Amino acid sequence: MKASRLAAAGALAASAVVVLSSPAFAHVSVQPEGTAAKGGYAVVDFKVPNERDDASTTKLEVSFPADHPLASVMPQPMDGWRVEVTRAKLAKPVELEGEKITEAVTKVTWTADGKGIQPGYFQKFPLSVGALPKDTDELVFKAIQTYDNKEVVRWIEVQQDGQAEPENPAPVLTLSDASADGHSHSSGSGSEASSAKTGNTAADTSASASASADSSDTTARVLGVVGIAVGALGVAYGVLAGRRRTDA
Repeated sequence: MKASRLAAAGALAASAVVVLSSPAFAHVSVQPEGTAAKGGYAVVDFKVPNERDDASTTKLEVSFPADHPLASVMPQPMDGWRVEVTRAKLAKPVELEGEKITEAVTKVTWTADGKGIQPGYFQKFPLSVGALPKDTDELVFKAIQTYDNKEVVRWIEVQQDGQAEPENPAPVLTLSDASADGHSHSSGSGSEASSAKTGNTAADTSASASASADSSDTTARVLGVVGIAVGALGVAYGVLAGRRRTDA
C-alpha cells in the first residue's frame, strides 16, 4: 500500500512538472548558432513551435529593438516561405564601427507559401545579424505569430526583474563578451590554425620517419659489414685448422 501511494505521488509530481514547464517550452525564442559576441556578427534562429492542435502557423513577424539598431540583417532562403525585410530611417543616427548609420532594419516578416508550421511541429527562422551592440548584455525582440484560422499570438511582453515570467514573453538574445582583442572570431581562424598545426605535425612525423629510415639503413649497412668480416674470419680459421690437421 505504501509503495503504491509513493508511486501515485511520484506520477502526480511528474505530471505537475510537465504541465508547468510545457508553456515555457512553447514560447517563441531566439538562440545564436554558436555565440553572439558584442561588436561582432552572428547567425541567430527564431524557434517557433505550433501551439494549436487544429491550426497551422502561416506567418511570423519579428520586430527589432529601436534602442539598439542593427544595420545588417540578412535572411536565409527557406522553402515554403516568403521573407520581407523592412528598413526605416532612424529618428537619431547612430555610429557603428566608425560609420554613421541613418537607417536600420525594423522588422522581418515570413509568410508561408504552403502549409506553414503544422500541429505537432516547429520551425527555425535563421538570420545573419550585426554588428551587435557593445553596450548591452541582451537584445529584446517582439514577435507576432499568426495561424491560418486568423488567430494572432503576440510574444511581446518584456520580462521584469524580480517578477514571474509573463504569459507571452518576448524573445531575448543574450550577448557574450567580445574576445580579448575586441573582435568576434569565426571558427575559420581556428580551422586554419588547426590545419597549420596538423600540417606541422605531419611534417614533423615525416621528418621523424625519414630520420628513422636513415638510421635503419645505416644500422643495416654496419651489420652487413660486420657480418662479412665475421664470415671472412670464419673461413680463414677453417683453412688454418685444415692445414694443421694435414701437417699433423
